[in-house]
Amino acid sequence: MAVYADLDLPEQGELSRNILWFARALRKAGLPIGPGRVIDAIRAVEAVGFTEKRDFYWTLHACFVNRPEHRPVFRQIFRLYWRDPRYMEQMMSLMLPAIRGVQEERLAEAAEKRAAEALLDGANRDVPQAGPDQTGDEQVEIDASATLSREERLKTLDFEQMSLAEMAEAKRMLARLALPVKPLPSRRLAADALGRRPDGRRTLRDSLRRGGEITALAHRSPTTRWPNLVVICDISGSMSQYSRMVLHFLHAVANRKGQGWARVHGFTFGTRLTNITRHLRHRDVDAALKAAGAEAQDWSGGTRIGACLHLFNRDWSRRVLGQGAVVLLITDGLDRDDTGQLAREMERLHLSARRLIWLNPLLRWEGFAPRATGIRAMMPHVDAFRAGHSIASLEGLAAAISDPGDSGERTRMLRLMAQS
Repeated sequence: MAVYADLDLPEQGELSRNILWFARALRKAGLPIGPGRVIDAIRAVEAVGFTEKRDFYWTLHACFVNRPEHRPVFRQIFRLYWRDPRYMEQMMSLMLPAIRGVQEERLAEAAEKRAAEALLDGANRDVPQAGPDQTGDEQVEIDASATLSREERLKTLDFEQMSLAEMAEAKRMLARLALPVKPLPSRRLAADALGRRPDGRRTLRDSLRRGGEITALAHRSPTTRWPNLVVICDISGSMSQYSRMVLHFLHAVANRKGQGWARVHGFTFGTRLTNITRHLRHRDVDAALKAAGAEAQDWSGGTRIGACLHLFNRDWSRRVLGQGAVVLLITDGLDRDDTGQLAREMERLHLSARRLIWLNPLLRWEGFAPRATGIRAMMPHVDAFRAGHSIASLEGLAAAISDPGDSGERTRMLRLMAQS
């Protein structure tokens, strides 16, 4: 970061220094920002002015953000750095256990923890504790670090609440996850000495070699085949962080040999449907997701589930859902379009797939209920309904795929729908 120290700033003032430090925080949070962008940002602010916060925000956004996944990080760092006069106290509270009394316990918003880490890099994160003479009660600190290993804690952590280091570790864990599947019986028959079905054609062919005398009966048995895995992933604004981690997992499944899947197909949708199957074939996961993100222009945009499922059923269903494919649908189900179309397309998708498993990150909330009209339209047409917000929830997919009777939370959701 010392590269910024020698910048020839167009204006040596408090605002220029603040923009400089703001750019440093963005760089620590993972945004590719060099000295040229800092100079451009300062000049852009001078040209546009900063009387309105909204204009100031979008001016810096235009200079520093060029990828969809950088938007939540920029938004949180901007909010903490420019808008809240007590941002440092709040950031420090995010980095410390809630029991220490700095701030009331709450979950960090999207990218907030990563923003706090970037702004607090190198700062002293220790907060002085109030002594007995100050509060009248003795403070008791509880060290729960040994109750669960780091890996076990990370498995249950929400993807949306992960820091940069935790996300990197989670991606490495996802790369090791397996999604095995059982082979399916096929109509094709193969020669088998212990088979129960006589093979008349082979018996006659063998008899010709012995002068036309049949001395033994040939037999055959049904063979097995591997199904396809089709993943349809929502990349709208409310799902961008979850879908990114799911796509990391999907890339690992697509490139791991010996898992049994015949082919792995990937589709993303927001306001339109995009086939990213060929990008998943890249051995390097970063190159694969970069290419997929470049093709999916609707990343972090709106959601049109019914319309996108219609495109899938019309253009891709017969190509990829043959041979008993398993479909994973990753979405929160929050759709404002025609629910009648959504229900029809979900029914068609359900009838075309061997199993349709819906992963919904909203299921992480204990009080979740199917109140949204989109969720109510989709629920009757899935075989299993499970959470998809953590590594542990993705590990549970193996049970849902291998066990035809596994329905997850579907039965309970249908009961709640009937009661409401």
